[in-house]
Amino acid sequence: MPVYHIELTDATVLFRLKAGVTQAQLAIWSQKCKGMVGQIPGLVSMETNQPLPISVPRAKGFDMGLVAVLEKADDVASYATHPAHLEVHKMREELCEDTLAYDLEF
Repeated sequence: MPVYHIELTDATVLFRLKAGVTQAQLAIWSQKCKGMVGQIPGLVSMETNQPLPISVPRAKGFDMGLVAVLEKADDVASYATHPAHLEVHKMREELCEDTLAYDLEF
């Protein structure tokens, strides 16, 4: 029976949105984020969402999150500089006043 060994890296990012950002803007941004899967080598999956109500008091004002799963740690650098990510990054600058990123390997 075959054995699969997969080394994955998780990039978790939290966003503090600017006042007045709409749900429609977030939906477009989320769609663009998820659309990077298949475009960026090594990007396995991407999920975005707002915190559950129970987490809001502990979220320290961060009101949107993103989890990107990449195949290996080296993929983080190519993901960060890929044109598709730079497009999403530009949109993030328009919507967010603060960002907190954290990459970990698991």
